[in-house]
Amino acid sequence: MDQQYLLIVLLALPLIGSLAVGFSEKMARPIALTFGALMLAVSLFGAYKFDWHNNAFLQLTYRHSWVKSPFPLEFSVGVDGMSMALVLLTTVVTMLALWASIWIKTRYRLYYSFVMLLTFSILAVFTAQDLLQFFIAFEFELVPMYFLIAIWGGPNRDYAAMKFLIYTFCGGALMLGGLLLLYFSLVSNGLMAAGNYTLNMYDLAQRTPNLPKAVQGAAFLGFFLAFIIKLPSFPFHTWLPDAHVEAPTPISMILAGLLLKMGSYGLVRICMGFFPNIFIDYGNLIMYLGAFNIVWAAIACLCQEDMKRIIAYSSVSHMGFVLLGIGSCSAAGVNGAIFQMISHGIISAALFFLVGTIYERCHTRILPEIGGGLARQMPALFYFWMLAALANLGLPGLSGFVAETSVFYGSFTSWMAQMSGHAGAIQFWILFATTGVILTAGYMLWLLKRLFYGVEQPKWAGHLTDAFGWEKGLSYAMSFMILAMGLYPSLITNSYGSVVSHLVTNINTRLSIGSAGQTL
Repeated sequence: MDQQYLLIVLLALPLIGSLAVGFSEKMARPIALTFGALMLAVSLFGAYKFDWHNNAFLQLTYRHSWVKSPFPLEFSVGVDGMSMALVLLTTVVTMLALWASIWIKTRYRLYYSFVMLLTFSILAVFTAQDLLQFFIAFEFELVPMYFLIAIWGGPNRDYAAMKFLIYTFCGGALMLGGLLLLYFSLVSNGLMAAGNYTLNMYDLAQRTPNLPKAVQGAAFLGFFLAFIIKLPSFPFHTWLPDAHVEAPTPISMILAGLLLKMGSYGLVRICMGFFPNIFIDYGNLIMYLGAFNIVWAAIACLCQEDMKRIIAYSSVSHMGFVLLGIGSCSAAGVNGAIFQMISHGIISAALFFLVGTIYERCHTRILPEIGGGLARQMPALFYFWMLAALANLGLPGLSGFVAETSVFYGSFTSWMAQMSGHAGAIQFWILFATTGVILTAGYMLWLLKRLFYGVEQPKWAGHLTDAFGWEKGLSYAMSFMILAMGLYPSLITNSYGSVVSHLVTNINTRLSIGSAGQTL
């Protein structure tokens, strides 16, 4: 396969798959699994062809221009080390979710078609190198996700689906405003030559820092708000628990494992890449927001009775580490933030899958209704639960520990926490954020205790089964990935290390210029 067309093939597979599953209701699942396996194989082949020693450079690129002026339209794809890692994460989690979709009992053709379209939109976001193309892919996922919740969701699915649509649609409107402001400001300020207009993301990253600070700030705000709605972050997070509670288990796996990463990816790729001057001035505020998310959402977990709500608020808390890491503008902090994207993608998928295993047996997710004591009848599921919970709370040796430790180290030792005028406040908020680790241990261990420990309830005696073979297979796969990333984190960090170095160097260079009294 020609490397130039590899990403096009990868993007075409879910589109073709969405049509292929429509031919037969009985064959929809085997066809979907086949296309899922093909996507995984192509992504692995792309990883094999990718030059990881030069991971800061775009590779596997394809670019075709349609219109150059007055508004440029082009199709442009490519990946660097960070986006290649997220492409691999996407195909892995999608394959896991397709296997878990055995729990879906109705309208197979429509369900698997929407899953394929959702996968296409996520892959298109991570591979897009044109800003307008990125925006279209970012918004396209609203359609399949809305219907996946509204058709196959729980009793309040209509409310949850509409809330998800409104929140994320508003975020998309803000992004579009930021995109248009950025483009027309570059044109009006003479930073784009007539007849050579472009929305190529690499080109925009070179030109945007030369805009007036007020324009940069306004454009940044549009993008930033769109991404923290998708992340999600306080105060725009309330759509997530409702969406998770009502979504079927496989869709919760994709929602937490992949869709949230679209927001965090945008924060790194666009907000950090395009607006380094804004991070120099306001990175401390992003760190404060991240620290607040970590602790506040962890406290919210302690107040929940529904297992899905606990894991949903836990996702909000753990996405706070992304904000804390990128706000620090340090190599270790940003490394930890990206590692958190990948690590949380697997851990959250595992936790939602394990919630689904309990729900399929007990037909409830409410902890008081379950009553505890399940370990006696479900020893295998108990051990899988134990590993995923310990990874979520950051046990050393598992992937969650690597991400959190790197973020805390990077943020506490960053130039912002050492030299800026806000050093004292920043260090206070970082220390405040560390209490989130204690709270996470509290609610995860509390969840395990209420679910598996204690006296076995008479209503479950002899009625519950342990994990089936396919459930063990998925659980082993996710457990192995969590353990591998925890024991050998450089396997992941080496894949995007140069990308982080480039971003941080760009910020430090502009910081040095500003400190010397020159105009940024």
